Amino acid sequence: MGEVLSITAKGSRMSRAVILLFAVACGLSVANIYFAQPILDELSSEFNIGHSTIGIVITISQSLYAAGLLLLVPLGDLLNQRQLIIGQMTLSTVALVIVGTASSAAALFAGLALVGLLAVVTQTIVAFAADMADPVQRGRVVGMVTSGIVTGILLARTVSGLLTDLAGWRSIYLFSAALMLIMNISLFKMLPGTSRAPQSLTYLQLLKSVFSLYAQERILRVRAVLALLIFADFSILWTSLVLPLSAPPISLSHTAIGAFGLAGAAGALGAAHAGKLADRGSGQKMTGLALSILIISWLLISYAERSLFVLVIGIILLDFAVQAVHVTNQSMILILRPEARSRLTAAYMVFYSLGSAAGSITSTQIYAHHGWAGVSLLGASVSVLALLFWALTRRAAASA
Repeated sequence: MGEVLSITAKGSRMSRAVILLFAVACGLSVANIYFAQPILDELSSEFNIGHSTIGIVITISQSLYAAGLLLLVPLGDLLNQRQLIIGQMTLSTVALVIVGTASSAAALFAGLALVGLLAVVTQTIVAFAADMADPVQRGRVVGMVTSGIVTGILLARTVSGLLTDLAGWRSIYLFSAALMLIMNISLFKMLPGTSRAPQSLTYLQLLKSVFSLYAQERILRVRAVLALLIFADFSILWTSLVLPLSAPPISLSHTAIGAFGLAGAAGALGAAHAGKLADRGSGQKMTGLALSILIISWLLISYAERSLFVLVIGIILLDFAVQAVHVTNQSMILILRPEARSRLTAAYMVFYSLGSAAGSITSTQIYAHHGWAGVSLLGASVSVLALLFWALTRRAAASA
């Protein structure tokens, strides 16, 4: 406990124990909006929602996540971040219970909307961690904490599939509510207390200033668009993957489908130190390399119905690429305005959430009409677009 409480001053070197605490809290929180992906067929059956529109379950959570990014995350620049984190995680626990006990599609959607809205606590934690970190280790800290987020997203599928097969889909959300309660107690005891300089901004002025950041910071604009594209790709894969894997002739169980998240987590963890390269000025090179790998990954993923081994390699590459770009993005953005890190995080992550929501609903529509080949072509096209956008914006910046 002494080690944890020793980081009460901003800019001091953070211990691995504290970084791990932040990473686990982020992973648990963000996992809540991804539990539904491996069980879309179960939800479709129980609540009588067609396969062509079941992606709306994910879209609701992601859309409300985007709203939370604008409405809640900026508060980290105005209020006590510790209290904000504890409060949001408490409400998240309640929202999970609502989903786990839903008796109608309306109740399910309402609960998932609250889950999505409150899951933005992860971004408050990222900004808080960046705030507390020593400048020389900020990229590494952001990389490790962000790895907790991506790992949580991916392992959510493994846990979701396993619990669905063992005890039904409702057990996922009730189990997560219990874990969130335990984590919240841990954070209450261990998060350092911080003081914040008085702010003259009102809440409305705070929200308006988020939009002004887009006009003022070119790096934010470029990296936000990249976030939209890479997480559209990420969501295109993970939202629709359950459909071919659960259908004949493959017909995998939910546990087996969820296990593919382990491959994705391995890829994401492999990119955990991308923030170090950004700290050293190599963020652009890492971005170009990762986006090239992203394109290659879809060539392998397209073999999903023919070779699960090739699919696994593709998943590892895709999640490595997405995480590497994401960590690089945040490392480059969070150094822009130290006094506005929560707002910078919100402005960036809105595009992440919009990309995820668009990928979710588009992928299931494409699968319903064009099968896995159509989904793979969609993912590859988005990847090519991301690489072209990066190349053009890099060239424009170099000539400016």
